[in-house]
Amino acid sequence: MTTVTTHVLDLTRGCPAVGMHVEVYVLESKTKKRLISTHETNADGRLDQPLLSSEQFNEGEYEIHYATGAYFRHHRLIEEDPHFSEWIVNRVFLATDQAHYHIPLLVSPWGYQVYRGS
Repeated sequence: MTTVTTHVLDLTRGCPAVGMHVEVYVLESKTKKRLISTHETNADGRLDQPLLSSEQFNEGEYEIHYATGAYFRHHRLIEEDPHFSEWIVNRVFLATDQAHYHIPLLVSPWGYQVYRGS
């Protein structure tokens, strides 16, 4: 059973990114993707459930979309609409031989870092 989680930290404000909208897509081909789940980050910048449940998970390519523009406008850190970094899209290949994937995102209005955590 493979689980996939995320954690979003707001580097500008120095705190978890509360209330950020997150979408997960599975890539069905090189040009077609399908939305499989939507989430909002909680008070800890995490999700109350995994990005993908074990029932949703199959080995393959996925995209995780983070709605950073809306988040930073909500916290009055930017005014532009759309913003330079309106969405952060992280495309990953997830294999069935892994028990867990944790994908943290460190974000500011002008840059980000995403990595495979533990």
